[in-house]
Amino acid sequence: MTSQNIYILGIESSCDDTAASVIHNGSILSNVVANQKIHEEYGGVVPELASRAHQQNIVPVVHQALEKAGITKEQLNAIAFTRGPGLMGSLLVGTSFAKSFAYGLNIPLIDVNHMQAHILAHFIDEEGFEKPEFPFLAMTISGGHTQIVKVNNYFNMDVIGETIDDAVGEAYDKSGKILGLGYPAGPEIDKRAQLGNPKAFKFTKPKVDGLNFSFSGLKTAILYFIQRESKKNPDFIKENLNDICASIQYTIIGILIDKLKVATKQTGINQIAIGGGVSANSGIRKALKDGEQKFGWKTYVPKFEFTTDNAAMIAIVGYLKYLEEDFAEQDITASARLKI
Repeated sequence: MTSQNIYILGIESSCDDTAASVIHNGSILSNVVANQKIHEEYGGVVPELASRAHQQNIVPVVHQALEKAGITKEQLNAIAFTRGPGLMGSLLVGTSFAKSFAYGLNIPLIDVNHMQAHILAHFIDEEGFEKPEFPFLAMTISGGHTQIVKVNNYFNMDVIGETIDDAVGEAYDKSGKILGLGYPAGPEIDKRAQLGNPKAFKFTKPKVDGLNFSFSGLKTAILYFIQRESKKNPDFIKENLNDICASIQYTIIGILIDKLKVATKQTGINQIAIGGGVSANSGIRKALKDGEQKFGWKTYVPKFEFTTDNAAMIAIVGYLKYLEEDFAEQDITASARLKI
């Protein structure tokens, strides 16, 4: 199959962002995301509200993606969509739309695993960004996931470590809630961490066997610490906020880097690629770059817009699957707990 003129529409609706992207061969022509602000007042994503907002957003977002790409729907070769994992109601909106659109245009339908897409976002053709070579280790860190994956090729991946409770993004958001910060708290903690002393307060790292992670104990330790200190000084958070954020971030990054050190030792692979929303964090990016000097790693960090939930990563997987003629049937259904 020739790859000279392939246009794929990618659709992402796994959580609270409705996104559509058009890829031409390996290059992104458009990447449109509609964020749902409504969840901020609840301090977390409300599934029912998310699926309703997807229903309102999906047609305008797809229309905009095609318009920005400068193509008509008749030029599309296939529709790729997120099948899972994610919130069932949200996934159903994207899945139903993709199936109907592909059926109406009489073109192939391609199902995409959201977690694989975070990893394969590294293969989007983007000037100034290198692509990892197989095999490599991928660390996917987001609000819902924390995984270390051994990537053998595009569609052969082994999860070698994952969280046994909270994801790293949850650790950020729950810590932020304890500190009275808004939702999502990750970017705010990251910003304040750069102004504080990372060694001002010491939090114990959870002890977890192998390459798995645990963040719920850390969250509890932070809660008790804040309660204890606030009892002594009611203004403790206000007076020490930057130092608290820096210390929390230092601990979280330490947990992630420690596991990567074990993973590189066990597998003998020193190529590391990160993905997922939390990989936008400046502290994590810096720690990975430092790892190149300290441990001889070769690290890959995707372009900022391809780290959080987006449809460009769905489109690139769609393109790679299209080349393999790996298409889905019209009776395919969404799956909230899809594994890599």
